[in-house]
Amino acid sequence: MLVGDQFGQLFTSFEHTAFRLEVRDRYDEAYENESLRRFVAGEPDDLPWMQDWLTMIRGATTEGRRFSRVRVVSMPLTDYSRFGLWCAQFTNGAGEDIRYLERDPAGALKLPNHDYWLFDSRRLVRMHIDDADRFLGGEVIEDPAEIVNHNYWRDAAWHHAVRRDDFAKEHLGLV
Repeated sequence: MLVGDQFGQLFTSFEHTAFRLEVRDRYDEAYENESLRRFVAGEPDDLPWMQDWLTMIRGATTEGRRFSRVRVVSMPLTDYSRFGLWCAQFTNGAGEDIRYLERDPAGALKLPNHDYWLFDSRRLVRMHIDDADRFLGGEVIEDPAEIVNHNYWRDAAWHHAVRRDDFAKEHLGLV
């Protein structure tokens, strides 16, 4: 299981693309809980925990490397999903392309029920998250058939997903 710095190295060592599929409506990350609370309360927040991530994305984008992600969400959106949609304006602004796919239409695509990162279409890291929505670590999967399946799911999800700004405008009146 990759955690900490070992997990973090995945985001600086890929050559071309890093893709994430998110299939949960909630994640419990201690570093973002105060920002989530502020968002729900309608209070301003400068997202201090996100700044290193944004810097990394900007650097990767400048180097020609691409981050992308599809978030599968239930409707109506949970507070956490609304918070993620709001935060995505900043990550998209830094160079990551985050898109949204409603859970009901996603069901027809038979996507997996686990999150994963796929680096350069060949390095698969399955995310392990406990029942309390906390990240436990990433498992590197080396089985070629599994990697092919996850590439297929990436492509299918991406094809049907809606750009963050379009989704935010349609569902929240935000941009």
